[in-house]
Amino acid sequence: MRLPKLYPITDARLSGLSHAEQVARLCDGGATLVQLREKHLSPREFYREAAEALRVARARAARLVVNDRADIALAVGADGVHLGQDDLRPDAARRLLGEAAVIGFSTHDLAQAAEAARMPVTYIAFGPVFATSSKENPERIVGLEGLRRARDVIGDRIPLVAIGGITRGNARSVLEAGADSVAVIGALVSQTGDPSSITLRTREFLLETERPGEGSS
Repeated sequence: MRLPKLYPITDARLSGLSHAEQVARLCDGGATLVQLREKHLSPREFYREAAEALRVARARAARLVVNDRADIALAVGADGVHLGQDDLRPDAARRLLGEAAVIGFSTHDLAQAAEAARMPVTYIAFGPVFATSSKENPERIVGLEGLRRARDVIGDRIPLVAIGGITRGNARSVLEAGADSVAVIGALVSQTGDPSSITLRTREFLLETERPGEGSS
């Protein structure tokens, strides 16, 4: 799977918007793959939100991945699931969702990354690269050097997604350190009082990630 360089993640509390509204604004800004992240709603409420968000994504030809909940991803017909270390194992999710599903897996150190590279995953997420406020109890910061080492451990076969504290100002350095894609929450969906700003920030972020790096012709 070829990942887009920008991988937005929704957050209803941070944005003050429903997941569907966030997906609409992110996709209108150019996002083609979005992850729904919800830590507070009941399963029934999240199912309803995910179903509506998927309808919005489909209308914009975008793919949708559900964080943590393989059951909800299956129930609504999403494109896949993103799993954490304490969630359903990737091999079980693969059996549940099928060979075509997107299966992402979070890792936070080199041992976890090496283990993930032997699993039936579509991509491996690694971080937090920088300090982040989007997670209540974040793991230890890995930094750009940790990201480079993770790239070496994983190899080139599996896409690497960097996550944690990524902004327009540091996204280029993250990609140059070996990430194929950057997962972004706060820098895109933080509440500003103007929901249309999510679309603008997504466009600006995409321009930054698509800008040729140093040494490119």
